[in-house]
Amino acid sequence: MARKNLIEISAPNTGRADAVAAKDNRPIAGFLPQQRSGGPVGGITRTLGNITEKMERASDLERQLAEGQTIIDIDPDLIDGSFVTDRLEVDPVELGQLVEQIREHGQQVPILVRPHLEAKGRYQVAYGHRRLAATKALGIKVRAVVRQLTDDQLVVSQGQENSARTNLSYVERALFALRLEQRGFGRDIIMAALGVDKAALSKMLIVTRQVPLALISAIGPAPEIGRRRWLELGERLESVASEPIVAELSADNCRKLSSDERFQQAMALVISKPVSAKPPAAPSEIAGVPVTLKRTPARATFVFDSKAAPGFDQFVQERLQALFNEFQQGKET
Repeated sequence: MARKNLIEISAPNTGRADAVAAKDNRPIAGFLPQQRSGGPVGGITRTLGNITEKMERASDLERQLAEGQTIIDIDPDLIDGSFVTDRLEVDPVELGQLVEQIREHGQQVPILVRPHLEAKGRYQVAYGHRRLAATKALGIKVRAVVRQLTDDQLVVSQGQENSARTNLSYVERALFALRLEQRGFGRDIIMAALGVDKAALSKMLIVTRQVPLALISAIGPAPEIGRRRWLELGERLESVASEPIVAELSADNCRKLSSDERFQQAMALVISKPVSAKPPAAPSEIAGVPVTLKRTPARATFVFDSKAAPGFDQFVQERLQALFNEFQQGKET
């Protein structure tokens, strides 16, 4: 009889378990309550498991905060633009459409900013310039991710976001590459920012050297004009003065044209009526060296004086690879 009573005492109290299960199981801080067991060892194990899980979630939250993955609202007046411009102009029609979209549906995609390196309490935008302008026009705060970024990380984020959204024209991307190069960024950073290889980057920089910046600015972003047409314009400009073309494109009647139409106008002027041909570039002497340099916007040519220094051209040719490697290393560093 005593054995029977012992077994009955050890049996689980199903009524009490049901009562526990019927309690409110709403999640607290993202965790669901675990089913309880009468065993002390199981309870300790589950307690330790919960502590570990909470510590892991706390660490993950801390990591996200450190990486700037939390979204906060910031006054647009506290945010400055990137230190590298990536746009020639903002289309007022597109900006107006974005303003109406945010007014109706809210800002769906946050912008990326970093704490300003020189002005305490201010921020610098990596990407999202149009969203920033739209929220400023609406007089509302902008949703932003704040992240500690180096200059390299900022320009890579800026370039990759624009590449992903494909809302920069070819010549705007080329100008972005040029500005990064002028600021001393290495080719690897520029290629990462634009998502291009060495050959594509080289062609972009050729365009910015062949086509004067004043003419690019007069034409505008020309979103429908790609690499081939810009390279063609640059090649034709080698023998044509660009100043009269810039002046004509800057006239009021041309400013009313779309950017793509201004490009077509510039091409027509170059082909049909070059206003004044450029005189051939006079070779320049290099002091103390029997070599003269002929330079055009697209290329440079060294001319060796074989009479003054026989064999010097061969001597330089044999060392070109080493010189080029040294040049590349300097660009990367």
